[in-house]
Amino acid sequence: MLNTFTSYQLIAKDINKSIDRIEQQPTVDRDTKYYLANITKVKSIDDFVNNDRLFKYAMKAYGLEDMDYAKAFMVKALKEGVTSPNSFANKLTDKRYAQFVSAFNFAANGANATIYNKAQQLVTKNYATQAQIAGLDPNSDYVKGETSYYLANITKVKSVDDLMSNSRLYTYALAAFGLDSATENKDLIKQVLQGGVRDPNSVANKQKDPAYAALASAFNFEQYGEAATTINPAQQPTVDKYMRQTLEEDAGQTNEGVRLALYFQRKAPDITSWYDVLADTALASVVRTALGLPDSFATADIDKQAQLFEQKLDISDFTDPVKLGKFLTRFTSMYEINNPTSTAVSSISVLFAQPVTAGISTDLMMAMQKLKF
Repeated sequence: MLNTFTSYQLIAKDINKSIDRIEQQPTVDRDTKYYLANITKVKSIDDFVNNDRLFKYAMKAYGLEDMDYAKAFMVKALKEGVTSPNSFANKLTDKRYAQFVSAFNFAANGANATIYNKAQQLVTKNYATQAQIAGLDPNSDYVKGETSYYLANITKVKSVDDLMSNSRLYTYALAAFGLDSATENKDLIKQVLQGGVRDPNSVANKQKDPAYAALASAFNFEQYGEAATTINPAQQPTVDKYMRQTLEEDAGQTNEGVRLALYFQRKAPDITSWYDVLADTALASVVRTALGLPDSFATADIDKQAQLFEQKLDISDFTDPVKLGKFLTRFTSMYEINNPTSTAVSSISVLFAQPVTAGISTDLMMAMQKLKF
């Protein structure tokens, strides 16, 4: 049996290839085809939760499969949505519920929840509102004509350049957010669209006028690439999450340490504080193991745990793929020592051997062992 470090590296070095193998599993393939063929037919919360097959697929995608029996609980979360910070989902400590409700946002988007795309429905809705503000009748032939053209062509747009090169689409898109294509600086608009909104320091987020960030969010090429004008979180993004969850579960059947490492790798970019880590038992377990702390440390005062983690590690390292990789090398090595997959000799040797497929040098492994936490 492969040790924890090697097993993790074999999967992590090419996640897409690993997920392709998961997709080819007969059960996964069958369930995914059913999901994609039927999710767009769902028009209400009742439709959703009453289709057990669709609902369980979606719940698993967001790591909530253990709660797929609690339909009344989930109905309450879905009905209240996520617009209000005081909604049921937003008040839950576990952020996965708010993410789930955001993906299946019946509260905000009604019957369009499973087909909703910002570049389509949001933009056309905004355009009608802006037309009315400008003194135009939203039901006029002109507004209807521009909207029909927009909807017929926006799904063909695959990049920022595509959008900006079609003057009619570009004018419509900017007008939907109260921006005038005739006076706006095209270089600025291009930077706004290319930078997206995920980075707090992006060009869009640094503008005083929130219209720029709203524009970048609707045409989110930075995050979704070519799919920006067609993507819906209830469709392919949910399938992608399902595949990743299944990959982690499969790995965990052989080695729980590999599952923990893959989970941490997935969640790491979204970690903003040590309290995020401590609120998630799996993330906290990874950090404790990497630092050589006993499980009993989890019972210590929460603030003291956060303080110690902060002293020993730089949380910003988790957003750096190279530094994150080194951290997970440390974790998988320490996990192997605590939970050897083979003999004592081979489990210790993982710290010194040159793993051919992983591309991690002996020097690096030695250096990791000398790190003082």
